[in-house]
Amino acid sequence: MKNSQAIRTTCPTRPSRQSLPFAAAAALAIFAAAALTGPVPAQAQLKSSETPAFSPVPGAPPTFANLVARVKPSVVSIQVVASGDNTRNTSTRRRRPGGTKPFPDLPNDHPLNEFFRGMPRGESSPRARPAPRRRAQGSGFVISADGYVVTNNHVISGAQKIVVSFDEKEKLPAELVGTDPRTDLALLKIKSDKQFPYVRFSKDESREGDWVVAVGNPFGLGGTVTAGIVSALARDIGSGPYDFLQIDAAVNRGNSGGPTFNLKGEVIGVNTAIYSPSGGNVGIAFAVPAKTAVEVIDSLKKSGSVQRGWLGVKIQSITEDMAEGLGLPEDFGALVNDVTKDGPAEESGLRAGDAITAVNGRRIEDSRDLARKIADYTPGTTVKVKVRRADRDITIDVKLGTFPSTNPQVAMQNDDDDDAKPTALEELGLSLRASENGEGVLIEEVDADSDAAEKGLRQGDMIVEVNSRKISSPSDIDEEVGKARKRGRKAVLMVVKRGNQRRFVAVQFIDKKG
Repeated sequence: MKNSQAIRTTCPTRPSRQSLPFAAAAALAIFAAAALTGPVPAQAQLKSSETPAFSPVPGAPPTFANLVARVKPSVVSIQVVASGDNTRNTSTRRRRPGGTKPFPDLPNDHPLNEFFRGMPRGESSPRARPAPRRRAQGSGFVISADGYVVTNNHVISGAQKIVVSFDEKEKLPAELVGTDPRTDLALLKIKSDKQFPYVRFSKDESREGDWVVAVGNPFGLGGTVTAGIVSALARDIGSGPYDFLQIDAAVNRGNSGGPTFNLKGEVIGVNTAIYSPSGGNVGIAFAVPAKTAVEVIDSLKKSGSVQRGWLGVKIQSITEDMAEGLGLPEDFGALVNDVTKDGPAEESGLRAGDAITAVNGRRIEDSRDLARKIADYTPGTTVKVKVRRADRDITIDVKLGTFPSTNPQVAMQNDDDDDAKPTALEELGLSLRASENGEGVLIEEVDADSDAAEKGLRQGDMIVEVNSRKISSPSDIDEEVGKARKRGRKAVLMVVKRGNQRRFVAVQFIDKKG
């Protein structure tokens, strides 16, 4: 990501030197909030201290202590032992040579070094014991008295052994019930006949500005409480079609899978990722919303997996320029970039270049909206897909398949150049030349001031379609530009191929009047 900023899961592979900055150790901010009302299971209730008689902010509740006392017993730390070669989406804590306990990576003059030097240490030589398998850890929370636990999929990825502990006092083995990589959620079951304290998911919609409390196991320190507010709703963090809550309560490595509570003591989100240039907390964290989590967890509890409808297309959102090229009144819908061979879309007659505008009469806003709506249907359901094709609206019946667990990776390669004579297309800001096999035309040059340059087109790209017409020569594009001009349009919609990747690009005409 630009400027070294990244969306990270809250359990990355190793801490950085910024993981426990001195400022974090020297200045602990005390948040305040109210004694809480609303039902919480009896098993999770503990006696709390007397409420202070002041509020640091006018109208704000004075303490979070009552809330924490009620919900913290249901939050667990999760330790995972997995194969040493399985490092994808996992959390490990750095070990110092000869130590059996993890230590933060602190400078020698750091004031907390004295504290960590006091921790128990093991054999003096790391060669005295066999090389350990990968150890990961995160957080989770109990959602039923019989010991079902919610956490992140990336926390338990590749697990051979899972242990949960309650505030580092009681350690119990757990088994994996099911996972859903698409929402990064997992469900565990504690192997015990005991009754456990538990919490419930909230049924209320969160609002920007609501107080929240996050509880988890950052840096392996055990049960830790932080507080803040809901910073934003429905965030797209580039992790599938589902939206995330954004909170500013401190969330760090090891918080993955932990809960975020509202003032009623209900879970409003499952912490899963942070936005950070350094790997540490910068006040931007993301959580899977309760509504999404409930739907996924119910499916995992019933069958161990989540079955989603699958259309079998590669899609992209329709921009304003694309809408102009397609003749749509505004920019909405999802453009089919490619169809999966022998998939539901291909078998039903959908094809590349179709603009999907509605499913079963429900308008499609963009590509993520289409993915969410299709995923809501069970496999085998037949849906009516409305598409715009060659200036006509048609409806196609598609019997949905089952969403595959993995997606094929598309390799990238460069197209070879040839010495064909270029042809100028001033209205698009492109110089083109015919390809040797007559399938498409190659871009020889791009006007730096053109919309094509702004859209990322470059020398060596191949234009294979314009306005749903297959292109074999530059003159074909000339004709399509002329047709678009006669229809009063200001852009044409192209299919551009770069290596083995295809994408749709709407290119505006250069205004000759200027």
